Amino acid sequence: MLEGKAGILYLVATPLGNLEDITHRALRILSEVDLIAAEDTRHTLKLLNHFQIKKSLISYYQHNERERADQIVEKILAGANVALVSDAGMPGISDPGNLLVAAAIERAISVVPIPGASAVITALAASGLDTASFWFVGFLPRKKKDQSMKLGEMVKFQGTLVFYEAPHRLLATLQNIYQVLGERRIVVARELTKIHEEFLRGSLSQTLEKLSARELKGEFTVLVEGMSQNVKNCQNSTNIDIQNLFQMKITNQSSLRDQLKEIAALTGKSTKELYQLYLETQKKRGGSSSS
Repeated sequence: MLEGKAGILYLVATPLGNLEDITHRALRILSEVDLIAAEDTRHTLKLLNHFQIKKSLISYYQHNERERADQIVEKILAGANVALVSDAGMPGISDPGNLLVAAAIERAISVVPIPGASAVITALAASGLDTASFWFVGFLPRKKKDQSMKLGEMVKFQGTLVFYEAPHRLLATLQNIYQVLGERRIVVARELTKIHEEFLRGSLSQTLEKLSARELKGEFTVLVEGMSQNVKNCQNSTNIDIQNLFQMKITNQSSLRDQLKEIAALTGKSTKELYQLYLETQKKRGGSSSS
């Protein structure tokens, strides 16, 4: 620790699973810093022990981020060099880190990224989908309504869509993606760089069928084909599952006008066009409309 001179905040990428993926530079930084801030100190300790690195650790995770960020910044201003690591991949990318980085920059602290493994890039490179343009979303909102609204923003994006998802929410999320985005090519990457690494490739409906018959374990990265001419043709023929959206959205809890606006945001269709489709649907069912 250098007295009178501020230290450095290092953002150190760690392996997704295979420990051989850590870089020489990352190992050097971890062995030289004064303190390591870790998402899970027990997890990071296993990594450090494997490479025979002995360092002081401090926890830095989602529920103590704000408090810890201030503490760590003060240590760096006092001269300590600190490495921030998450459980896997680059800290700050769908993992804790943003608050600390912003606080460090605000106090004119040097922030140095130490690149390495990243699930989003690893999955994208091996997906076979468009890599020239992609939209990394991280984890989608958990509530179905919020998730549908977020997906609605992506309907017309032409690049690849990339998500992270937990195993117990994967099927529900894929079903919602199908309802909002329609039939598309999809890649589900599981347990990247680990012993049971797997890539499932196919259409959304085919992949849903395969995964529904399995016990889902591990960490998942989901990649969905963007809006291409083929997707447009497919979606035009199926009307982007408008009927499914009507069944999911049209309730008595809010006005028909507001609900049609919500479906319009999801599909890119006009409320006028949707209202006509709604009337046709009600006519076939023998129901009545209200506004």
